[in-house]
Amino acid sequence: MKKLTKTVSVLLAVVMLMSIVLCAPFTVSAAETESEVAGGERSGDFEYEILYDGTAEITGYTGSAKELEIPGELDGYTVTSIGDWAFRRCSSLESITIPDSVTSISNYAFYGCDSLTSITIPDSVTSIGENAFAWCANLTSITIPDSVTFIGDWAFYECSSLESITIPDSVTSIGSFAFYYCTSLTSITIPDSVTSIGDSAFWNCTSLTSITIPDSVTSIGDRAFYCCTSLTSIYADDNNANYASVDGILLNKDKTVLTAYPAGKPDESYTIPDGVTSIGEYAFWNCTSLTSITIPDSVTFIGDWAFYECSSLESITIPDSVTSIGSFAFYYCTSLTSITIPDSVTSIG
Repeated sequence: MKKLTKTVSVLLAVVMLMSIVLCAPFTVSAAETESEVAGGERSGDFEYEILYDGTAEITGYTGSAKELEIPGELDGYTVTSIGDWAFRRCSSLESITIPDSVTSISNYAFYGCDSLTSITIPDSVTSIGENAFAWCANLTSITIPDSVTFIGDWAFYECSSLESITIPDSVTSIGSFAFYYCTSLTSITIPDSVTSIGDSAFWNCTSLTSITIPDSVTSIGDRAFYCCTSLTSIYADDNNANYASVDGILLNKDKTVLTAYPAGKPDESYTIPDGVTSIGEYAFWNCTSLTSITIPDSVTFIGDWAFYECSSLESITIPDSVTSIGSFAFYYCTSLTSITIPDSVTSIG
């Protein structure tokens, strides 16, 4: 929403260079790129700007409170928005209550509040922006109200103490990297309202043991469950139109594309079911327990990064039916001593 008062543009260009190395977390220095907000208004410890509709957006906080109740009004203006970077790096904050006048929590709103353990989000909030709670390393639990429809990219990035989260039935989309590196998250329920799960949404959720894909989900992004080293099963609802599961392994609905094999599955050997024609991109990424895989004659395509970091895989035979092998398909298979590539393969990435 545009502001009534004059402001200086805030640079929010974030360079997140994805180094694809094992399961190491990204190094993000985004917080260093934002500019200080010039202009606007001040009321006590709060900086704010007046929006075109005559309401206020909090743009900054200069106080040092441990427990903070954000006011519903500032100088007679109703507070409806927590702006970009508003409480960035407020390291003293341990708990925050947001008033029920607020409808949006903007990008990076509570970025780097590393002492924050609890936050109350009212039913009035409809959107949680990108990186809204990124690097809130001591946040243990959060309840998202029924009013929220969208969880932004990187929203809970590096919330490494987050143990549980309730996603309400109102949410339709989970952004890319939304729960990246939430290493304490043991369980999560995805409601029937969700239609899309973004790329790497649960990347490195190393305590997550199982996940169920409801019938509403129509798309799951690449590497959605990458480095979930305790994940032993991914189940798809029987009524899902796009996905199916066999023994906790995710496939497309007609079971011709193997989409994701859980990295925490303890089996040392696995036989891909007959009828599978394609091994999807990243399908066996980081499956370090697997020592052998049998590929049936039905498979014609092996996707990019398909067996990346299958570090215990010792040998694999590719059948004559395969015509194409994607880029980096066997990258970092450090125990792989032999591989037979048939003459049928005409394309190797």
